[in-house]
Amino acid sequence: MTDEPEESPVTAEFVADDADIDASLRPKSLDDFIGQPRVREQLQLVLTGAKMRGGTPDHILLSGPPGLGKTSMAMIIAGELGTALRLTSGPALERAGDLAAMLSNLVEGDVLFIDEIHRIARPAEEMLYLAMEDFRVDVVVGKGPGATSIPLEVAPFTLVGATTRSGALTGPLRDRFGFTAHMDFYDPPELERILTRSAGILGVRITTDAAVEIAGRSRGTPRIANRLLRRVRDYADVRADGIVTLEVAQAALAVYDVDELGLDRLDRAVLGALVRSFGGGPVGVSTLAVAVGEEPATVEEVCEPFLVRAGMVARTPRGRVATAAAWKQLGLVPPSDLTVGGIPVRSNEPARTLFDD
Repeated sequence: MTDEPEESPVTAEFVADDADIDASLRPKSLDDFIGQPRVREQLQLVLTGAKMRGGTPDHILLSGPPGLGKTSMAMIIAGELGTALRLTSGPALERAGDLAAMLSNLVEGDVLFIDEIHRIARPAEEMLYLAMEDFRVDVVVGKGPGATSIPLEVAPFTLVGATTRSGALTGPLRDRFGFTAHMDFYDPPELERILTRSAGILGVRITTDAAVEIAGRSRGTPRIANRLLRRVRDYADVRADGIVTLEVAQAALAVYDVDELGLDRLDRAVLGALVRSFGGGPVGVSTLAVAVGEEPATVEEVCEPFLVRAGMVARTPRGRVATAAAWKQLGLVPPSDLTVGGIPVRSNEPARTLFDD
């Protein structure tokens, strides 16, 4: 088993080395933000209403898988309000004192963005309750019988929380958000527009059919689309004339092991092990991870969500099961008695793609 998972060009996780490039590609306003029309409309109403009343907007919770633009949306919220943005993350707030120090430095109207807010430590979370509702925190000074609680006023602010696991939020914390928005995966036409915009910012010459090709392999995620665009740009600069055409895009994505549905090497390894080594399942995720030489968390958090969403893997009480689409994606004929969760699946059913109805 390898010590570290191999970096994949189609992972939606953030890479620190990409920070400068990602910052340049982020939209600056709601009008520039492509996709999520319902969320944009709702946010526009929330922010405009608050500005008309001269107050701070309600606290905002953004949920959804990684790479869909939650951080960009938080930056846009601060930009639309014309206020400063303070950024932190849930794992960084281990103690209540960490949060108290940050809250005490806020200026009226500031936007506090907490990424992965479901991972905030419980003492800090309990302090956050009072700050969100009454804009004050109670700082405990001393220990034992002589300890005293000193109330500390906090300037009115707007908390923007982002989470990839909204179900992991505690009820009291979730209820204190005045507006909750769920960000969905993007359609290929939306990703095509994002790629065209990003190519213009990066100075990449790209044809329309190449943008369509890359968009179709981006798993419905803008972060992945932009990352694939940069890798295809490298290929075009080194092995072609610098122009990203359909042929160049296809050749580049083949080099990076990204197939027509967006499956990468690890995805295909998981499907191959599930189908060839375990007869389509059911099999536990730990056993599946050992078979492909990865950690169970990597298989469960990186590969499995997309494979389930693509209709190739089903999660059942007995373990993971390959569907007929998985067999056909590997060029194999599914067994005639294939079942998923006890429900028979006909072997002559066509394989479904990610964006099939």
